[in-house]
Amino acid sequence: MPAVTAPAHKKGDFFVDYEEKVFEDVKAKSGEKALVTFHTVAFEGSIGLVNLLQAKRLLRKGFETSVLLYGPGVTLGIQRGFPTIGDEAFPGHQNFNNQLKAFMDEGGKVYACRFALQALYGHGEPSLQPGIRPINPLDVLDLILLHRNDNAFMLHTWTV
Repeated sequence: MPAVTAPAHKKGDFFVDYEEKVFEDVKAKSGEKALVTFHTVAFEGSIGLVNLLQAKRLLRKGFETSVLLYGPGVTLGIQRGFPTIGDEAFPGHQNFNNQLKAFMDEGGKVYACRFALQALYGHGEPSLQPGIRPINPLDVLDLILLHRNDNAFMLHTWTV
């Protein structure tokens, strides 16, 4: 039987070279826009959180950045908490709300589809986190098309 002779990993060890950057650090040119769309359920995978971080990174690179929550994506923007709204019932419970707040605090815009909010998930506009702009379901496609017309960078977040 083979013997394991390598020492056990310990706190502070490195597994990879996280400092090497292979590509140039791209910044937005003046007036460039970005749109990150979310058609994913909160807490059902990492993609919602990861792409909220990407949206914040796009904003910090100088893109005029918007987030679109539609379909199950509206669940990312609903106020939550336990036992009261805003309380964190477990570590990470407020991840989506905290990321959206930070994104908006830095100048990002967030839109949520009213149809998905009410018809699909039974919430009204007061359920949305402050700062999120509810929009008509017909505006969902138009928001995407407006960004396409502006040659914006678009990142679409889907889970099935």
